[in-house]
Amino acid sequence: MATKHGPGERITELCKTYSVSRETLAERSGVPVDLIKLIEEGGHIPDLAPLVKISRALGVRLGTLLDDHEELGPVISRSGSAEETVRFFTGRSSDSGTEREGLTFKALAADKNSRHMEPFIIDIEPTADQKKSTHEGEEFIYVLAGSLAVEYGSDNHVLNAGDSIYYDSIVPHRVIAAGNQSVRILAVVYTPV
Repeated sequence: MATKHGPGERITELCKTYSVSRETLAERSGVPVDLIKLIEEGGHIPDLAPLVKISRALGVRLGTLLDDHEELGPVISRSGSAEETVRFFTGRSSDSGTEREGLTFKALAADKNSRHMEPFIIDIEPTADQKKSTHEGEEFIYVLAGSLAVEYGSDNHVLNAGDSIYYDSIVPHRVIAAGNQSVRILAVVYTPV
């Protein structure tokens, strides 16, 4: 089995391969150098937007930053297996430093070769306070459990289990728990090549 790499390690590998400094990557992507350093060294991911911008600046698919190894055929994620394929967290560490607050992303097809969509199961804690993000592409969200607040541009929507939303990611957006309970969603992110 291939060694697992997080997005930060992938960025470091690609920058080394392409002889791109952090400063150059920051200039090309519009992502601050300090944030790139946090992603590379600390595994910190504030949301998907910086990864999309970094992947575009490096000339690779978003999936390249998330891949462990690539499968040419179909990729099947069995019930419960997404729990084993956690790729990254967003948000911040708790005060104790042992738990994460925010969004937990569980990739469903990270090993699929040449994919253009990124499907995730995402758990959103009620304490998550993500900033609005914007990036190229489109997103589809289906609420599996709980109530989700979606801020899209100047509009606000509340979705409950069984509801879905499809939107252009270029419009500033964020998703947070609508109440005091955690929320579980299926999110599919499409980013153009």
